[in-house]
Amino acid sequence: MRTQVAIIGGGPSGLLLSQLLHLRGISSVVLERKTKDYVLGRIRAGVLEQGLVRLMEEANVAGRMHREGFVHDGTLVAYGDEMFHVDFKAHTGSGVMLYGQTELTRDLYEAREKAGGELIFNVEDVEIAGANTDCPQVHYRVGDRIHQLNCDFVAGCDGFHGVSRRTIPTDQKREYEKVYPFGWLGILSETPPVNDELIYSNSERGFALCSMRNASLSRYYIQCSLSDRPEDWTDHAFWDELKRRIPAEQAEAIVMGPSIEKSIAPLRSFVCEPMRWGRLFLCGDAAHIVPPTGAKGLNTAASDVQYLYTGLRRFYEDGDMEGLDSYSAKALARVWKAERFSWWFSSLMHRYPDQSMFDHKMQIAELEFLRSSDAAQKAMAENYVGLPY
Repeated sequence: MRTQVAIIGGGPSGLLLSQLLHLRGISSVVLERKTKDYVLGRIRAGVLEQGLVRLMEEANVAGRMHREGFVHDGTLVAYGDEMFHVDFKAHTGSGVMLYGQTELTRDLYEAREKAGGELIFNVEDVEIAGANTDCPQVHYRVGDRIHQLNCDFVAGCDGFHGVSRRTIPTDQKREYEKVYPFGWLGILSETPPVNDELIYSNSERGFALCSMRNASLSRYYIQCSLSDRPEDWTDHAFWDELKRRIPAEQAEAIVMGPSIEKSIAPLRSFVCEPMRWGRLFLCGDAAHIVPPTGAKGLNTAASDVQYLYTGLRRFYEDGDMEGLDSYSAKALARVWKAERFSWWFSSLMHRYPDQSMFDHKMQIAELEFLRSSDAAQKAMAENYVGLPY
């Protein structure tokens, strides 16, 4: 097979890149290790920055998002029984869009299928050859057949455990990582959200987050031990612990119900530099991971897509390599700022196993400064709604 851009990974970043390229007349093939149903069954966050909203509009897949999504102009931050509001719109002129990543991915699949896009599932044994030449190839297996995909460029959108980052020689890259000593236990329940906006809570028992998917589907999280398993937590135990970690008024208002999904996510910060090797470009989780505090994972992937799409468009339309040559530097400059915000917000809202009373007092002082300072709230709002591309 022959295409202009081989995209490894059929998640939202790979699909969005493919759709944007298609609208510019640039061909791509998307290779996905799992089935479409499996990809759509993954439950992920759904806080979209304005940059991602604009990319969805440019990709002509924003209709259902605007009809069914929720625009949030701020968020609530709690500590103990204290709670205050950070007004994103007042500080930045915009808010964020609440729209589940599963639904965003579904919209992108529908658009690619409607356009006759080449999507190949159940792909195994992927190998990238010649990435540091002008004629890269992607070899892969489907069933018992081996295939070769010739291309001009390879976009590695295949996540933290994918083949793309591993293809870059060890002596050509540097990796930075911080592993956090706790995880997030999350449940999805068919209950109305406890509040119209998200609630981030720092309590003496640990972090909690009250989020939502829509008016009748809620997503809640609590900080948990890395040794915990989802099956260790009954629904009753989860609800009881959540209510202990948020202010009393909100705890009273929670509508409880059976969980329809329950999982534990470890937290890490990770960055690989550079994000390009020859004609191989890393995108999203293949190059960087953020803790979910602040909802930057999908959004940093979207900014990568913006930079890569712009570079590829300039190459095919004008023969200009500058956008591709500057891709890694531009993407990493923004990635590290997102990493900083996610690290800062995680450090502010969680309780750490080795945390001293001094550390705790510093958290409270930081929270009270955030509560009382317009400048601090403006800085948080600018990062939360998304720094410019």
